[in-house]
Amino acid sequence: MKVSYQHCLNGSPVDLPVGKIVCVGRNYAEHAAELNNPVPTEPLLFIKPSTCLVPMAEPVTLPQGRGDVHYETEMALLIGEQLTNASEAEVKEAILGVGIALDLTLRGLQSQLKEKGHPWERAKSFDGACPMSDFVPLAMVGDLRDQQLKLSINGEIKQNGNSKDMLNPVVPLIAHISTQFTLLPGDIVITGTPVGVGTLASGDALSLSLGDVIELNTEVA
Repeated sequence: MKVSYQHCLNGSPVDLPVGKIVCVGRNYAEHAAELNNPVPTEPLLFIKPSTCLVPMAEPVTLPQGRGDVHYETEMALLIGEQLTNASEAEVKEAILGVGIALDLTLRGLQSQLKEKGHPWERAKSFDGACPMSDFVPLAMVGDLRDQQLKLSINGEIKQNGNSKDMLNPVVPLIAHISTQFTLLPGDIVITGTPVGVGTLASGDALSLSLGDVIELNTEVA
């Protein structure tokens, strides 16, 4: 069943188009190490299409017959203004909201694609590959450089990282992205995952939090 997605801020719909999701790979050194990947010297960027977005409040649906699906818990930023070659001050003005995303990954397929030097889209961009929470205003969150991001599965903490450990902090990161391609209102930037990724299974109960401003629960269908 297809689930429609609409940006929501504090639970209320936002009048913005649903755009692309710009993703940042290996933005936490310990996560790069756990997958035996080198730490990049500049932001490693890739894009998920809008068709990946589904509300995290709905049960997470896994693609069938395509191998293990890994969770990657990430801080998400909703962009409210166009950004092209933006300054850090312009980035701060353009962040409309902060949320939590799951960057779902077909890990076996991704490994095969990497071995062949092929792009990752088939492993990262399937329908429903980016469950997304509602957003809260930036003013409610505070310092983006010091936010605790947690994921528990069936009551066991799996990921527990802080944005201070990002190799590329949020605001300079978004400014850099805007030098590579334009960010438009309704686009989302997700900022990398801390150490602790692993496989999701049917029936898993997920609890996620960002600082003390976002807490939510969902499940794997």
